[in-house]
Amino acid sequence: MNIKFISARILTMKKGEEIYEGSLYTCDDRIVYTGPALDEEGEKKNLPAGYKADKVIDCGGNLLMPGFKNAHAHSGMSVLRSMADDMPLSDWLNKQIFPREAKLTPDMIADATKLSILEYLTSGMTACFDMYLAPEAEAKAYREMGYRAVLCGNLNNFSSSVDYTEEMYEKLNAYDPLISYEIGFHAEYTCSDELMRSLSDMANRHEAPVYTHLAETKSEVQGCIDRYGMTPAKYLDSIGMWNNGGGGYHCVHMSEEDIDIFAKRGLHVVTNPGSNTKLASGIAPINEYIERGINVGIGTDGPASNNCLDMFREMFLTTGLAKLREEDAAVVDGFDVLYMATVGSALSMRLDEADVLDRGKLADIIMIDLNKPEMRPFNNIAKNIVYSGSKADVKMTMVSGRILYMDGKFDDSYDVEGIYARAQEIVDKIR
Repeated sequence: MNIKFISARILTMKKGEEIYEGSLYTCDDRIVYTGPALDEEGEKKNLPAGYKADKVIDCGGNLLMPGFKNAHAHSGMSVLRSMADDMPLSDWLNKQIFPREAKLTPDMIADATKLSILEYLTSGMTACFDMYLAPEAEAKAYREMGYRAVLCGNLNNFSSSVDYTEEMYEKLNAYDPLISYEIGFHAEYTCSDELMRSLSDMANRHEAPVYTHLAETKSEVQGCIDRYGMTPAKYLDSIGMWNNGGGGYHCVHMSEEDIDIFAKRGLHVVTNPGSNTKLASGIAPINEYIERGINVGIGTDGPASNNCLDMFREMFLTTGLAKLREEDAAVVDGFDVLYMATVGSALSMRLDEADVLDRGKLADIIMIDLNKPEMRPFNNIAKNIVYSGSKADVKMTMVSGRILYMDGKFDDSYDVEGIYARAQEIVDKIR
């Protein structure tokens, strides 16, 4: 479908470009124009030959911007939401989550993933970086919902294998334009030395980046030091895990040497402040990452540990906790955080074609409703999204040129009530 957006404020997130008033045109899954409003002659000069809009949307002065990207998620955990609250990470994971996850089938995980997708859409997220247990079932769910996902390997001592990870890497990267797959493993503390070295060898054969949970808690870091005499980041670097890039989720307890490794290797940090706060894991040194030029993306983590899949809350926590940590209200600027949630996350997910609004980029676009009390007056719209915005301000979420959420309603093809019902049935089976 070709869609013409008129009377819009546009925030492209291109560096140095301010919000401007104009129009944006999409053709199938791509943006073909964004800029000042065009008259008929201007359309002939600036749009593809023979372009005709199937739909015209008057934005009424509302804001178009790139969609948020959830750079770390466990979408299939939506059915575990509020099953194990108010517990430390180790007990939460080993006593509550792992036993229930063992009861989940691939079909259950696919249904649970669909529930998370609905929540992503209401928060203006147009893609997620999803690490979970049944990648083929997840890929099917994302394709059925028309949602963009980067799936990540979840290799550990208890499930999967290096051969299976390689199979998924080759298979799912050719599965659907909306789906890609990156090599990953759960964490250093859930994988043997032999397993991680084998994965490193495989990733290097493919010249591929690798992603993992990293330095989430003090005990995790100390455990690795006890085992190998090194922090997790230094150990993984020593076995060549990051020869081709990649990154870490959480990165809360990082030494100066760890940060040096990330800067040297061009690795990505994905911060998850909501989950880290709820599980009392700590506050990541975001300001240090910024000062060292390390790319930072933002993720929600899973709905069992957060429990809310809300990018607005994550953005506020990213800047607010950083200010508290540094005891400096000037650090981690609001616009920098908006950049992390859009461009930073896209880069960490290798979604280079979905980072900003520009001709030729993927049409992964959201509309923010500016006709809300919390959005007025117009002093600094971009920062106001971070400091005053909420999910209630998301008016539209478009993925790959298709509007999946608009004015509080999901795409007509979605069986929303059926998704809710199946989620409840799963809960009843795994309690």
